[in-house]
Amino acid sequence: MAIDLKGLNHSQLNELIHRAEARKHELAKEKIGKVREKIVALAKAEGFSVEDLFSGRGGRKTRRPAKPKFRNPADHAQTWSGRGKRPRWFSAALAAGKKEKDLLI
Repeated sequence: MAIDLKGLNHSQLNELIHRAEARKHELAKEKIGKVREKIVALAKAEGFSVEDLFSGRGGRKTRRPAKPKFRNPADHAQTWSGRGKRPRWFSAALAAGKKEKDLLI
């Protein structure tokens, strides 16, 4: 399939490009459909649905927040689980001479 590009004017070239791009998208959609059918068939053969495989959960368990381990003696509403960056009240209590075990809940 040889097209003489030199014999085409500007509008004819734009039309050819537009049609080629449209065909390219059609082929991509067809290929996506075929791959999708293969995935559905494979999932069904293994006893799963596509929603089971691609629901976003992936069998992961959600993590619960860690339970508080330390409490601010000056303000009992302030707690810390011992994970992440130390709160200022915790660092201040240690600097004031308290021990970690004194701040345990």
